[in-house]
Amino acid sequence: MAMAKSETASMLNKTSPGLGGKNGLYSTNGVHELLECPVCTNLMYPPIHQCPNGHTLCSDCKIRVHNCCPTCRYELGDIRCLALEKVAESLELPCRYQSLGCHDIFPYYSKLKHEQHCRFRLYNCPYAGSECSVTGDIPTLVGHLKEDHKVDMHDGCTFNHRYVKANPNEVENATWMLTVFNCFGRQFCLHFEAFQLGMAPVYMAFLRFMGDDIEAKKFSYSLEVGANGRKLIWQGIPRSIRDSHRKVRDSQDGLIIQRNLALYFSGGDKQELKLRITGRIWKEE
Repeated sequence: MAMAKSETASMLNKTSPGLGGKNGLYSTNGVHELLECPVCTNLMYPPIHQCPNGHTLCSDCKIRVHNCCPTCRYELGDIRCLALEKVAESLELPCRYQSLGCHDIFPYYSKLKHEQHCRFRLYNCPYAGSECSVTGDIPTLVGHLKEDHKVDMHDGCTFNHRYVKANPNEVENATWMLTVFNCFGRQFCLHFEAFQLGMAPVYMAFLRFMGDDIEAKKFSYSLEVGANGRKLIWQGIPRSIRDSHRKVRDSQDGLIIQRNLALYFSGGDKQELKLRITGRIWKEE
């Protein structure tokens, strides 16, 4: 135990003279490296564990390596690196999304909480047809949707889309191809799908905004579907893609069409779904 304290203290003494900050310490590369877990390379937060030789790692990786130090293979036990935890407490660090526009500085232990909600954090892929794990900024995701998911891209703030499906009575859960509109220099995702709302089969159309919630509220949109002298109209605010596709769908925040009415709008013998949905997007003043 004495050896571990001595080694940690020695390493901190070598790196701390160059630190300085307004209310604490700005991290230098040396201290930043000390706080990186050698297994997952993420920054470590209490409890920070160490082996008898002073090698540290985070609590998640302690379980992952089966309580065996990945550096020297000694058994880790339950030794806390209190010195490193104390040093971390005095540090101030920039947000990890600094390169994307966040220029705030945070105390070390507040940084992680901020990053979970930072408005500059990366977005999840909005494609609903598969469980896509890709994340990125908006330009990256637009390219990803076009190249990898082959999504239709359209310029303009009005749209007129036709959805056709044979044997609609057999469709309980289906997601149609996502369409992206370039409008006012921003991107909007139009979703259309079939699912069960309680015991009732329904179709739903809704719009999501490729940006954060604050920006999304600057826009409005309308959707319209109808035939035979009947019409359904929906007007709302596009939801940010920060909200998952499923969350928006389950909140019923969009144009909902009961299956019987959808088939009535389709005309014919009601054996085929033929819905035409029109809409427009506008910017609120």
